[in-house]
Amino acid sequence: MTAAPVPQQLDRRHALEMVRVTERAAVAAAVWRGRGDEQSAEEAATSAAYAELGQMSVSGRVVIGAGVEGDVSHLYIGETVGGGGDAVDIAADALEGATLCAKNMPGSMAVMVLAAPGSLLQVPPVYMDKVAIGPGYPKDVISLRVKPEDNIRALAEAKGVSTSDITALVLDRPRHAGLIAAVRAIGASVKLITDGDVAGVIHTTNPRDSGVDIYLGTGGAAEGVLAAAALRCMGGQMQGRLILDTDDKRGLARKLGIRDPGRIYDLSDMVAGDCLMAATGVTDGPLLHGVRFSRGLVETDTLLMRAASGTVRRISTRHSDPRKFGLEG
Repeated sequence: MTAAPVPQQLDRRHALEMVRVTERAAVAAAVWRGRGDEQSAEEAATSAAYAELGQMSVSGRVVIGAGVEGDVSHLYIGETVGGGGDAVDIAADALEGATLCAKNMPGSMAVMVLAAPGSLLQVPPVYMDKVAIGPGYPKDVISLRVKPEDNIRALAEAKGVSTSDITALVLDRPRHAGLIAAVRAIGASVKLITDGDVAGVIHTTNPRDSGVDIYLGTGGAAEGVLAAAALRCMGGQMQGRLILDTDDKRGLARKLGIRDPGRIYDLSDMVAGDCLMAATGVTDGPLLHGVRFSRGLVETDTLLMRAASGTVRRISTRHSDPRKFGLEG
């Protein structure tokens, strides 16, 4: 893992530039909603994000992106992007929840994180075991060193409620059958999602509205770092542990400077210092509205967050010139 840099605050003028990137990616993906073509939706979103990134006043390096050089044309890991300016690291998922978009299901969005060079954990394309909760609890309530049901008991105690009042969000995957059974065995509820675990972690920050108290289970490692950036801005606790269960995966991790395959990463290990994050809805979901098209008008819904100030802004935008997205007026 790269060493954490000296903490520094990012120039907030980059925030609206980021919003333009995620808006453009979301609109490009939304054209493909419900068409059953994940690849085309992802490629459209990635190309759109890349084009808009070229207008940003940064000298950016992609540390989490669409893939590796040679496999993808744009936003590959290590690519330099931007129009010149402040040196930053970029994590981008131009279409988080491609399956959701292809099926026109709730929760897909375009996501981007900006951070100081060297401050984002670089991860190989593997799974990560994750546990996350929102803000307002004592330090170290949760831990990957204990069983999931023990985390639920600890959270219930911190909230002053019974385990039956706790709801865990889990990706609906066969690998989680034992986890789901264990959570239900102590009386807690399980809310299943098919995809979109970045939004899933964000839901823990507002349990009153989302009905989600804790996120548990394994998902993409890149999505884990993006989710950690959100919690860095919104508050909360999170731990992650890479699933490096083959020699090939451990080899990929070593190339990124990861020497301890069993290391548990805290929030500050995954995102050190200040960061900016933008997320624009592609399909309607509990977190964001999806892109809306009407004659001569495109509407987008975006969350914009900053760690240094702890601010979370919701930006609803009406774009009266669809041609800037390559659409007919």
